[in-house]
Amino acid sequence: QLQLVESGGGLVQSGGSLRLSCAASESIWRYGVGWFRQAPGKEREAVSAISSSDGSALYANSVKGRFTISKDNDKNTVYLQMNNLKSEDTAVYYCAAALFGLGSLFEGEYLYWGQGTQVTVSS
Repeated sequence: QLQLVESGGGLVQSGGSLRLSCAASESIWRYGVGWFRQAPGKEREAVSAISSSDGSALYANSVKGRFTISKDNDKNTVYLQMNNLKSEDTAVYYCAAALFGLGSLFEGEYLYWGQGTQVTVSS
């Protein structure tokens, strides 16, 4: 069973940058991968996703132009580069994977989930 481990979270000032990593326990080229986040008292929401086929990416409107998702099949790792961070980006960030996934922002597509990494943006 695929296992995912997120890393790279931390405390950063508003306007700063972080790069999250999602390391997979096996070859990830067949998987679509998404990043989701959950802020305190709020429902989990989609942030970005990348497809298994052509590497096409989708972004939530709230992060478009600031976040970039990428996939390194050789390292079995998916990254989320987050720039110009805002206080409203504070949340626990999760990566998730779906075999032959289309890379949608629909949470129900994803079967495998990591444990999450905390991102805190101070204003």
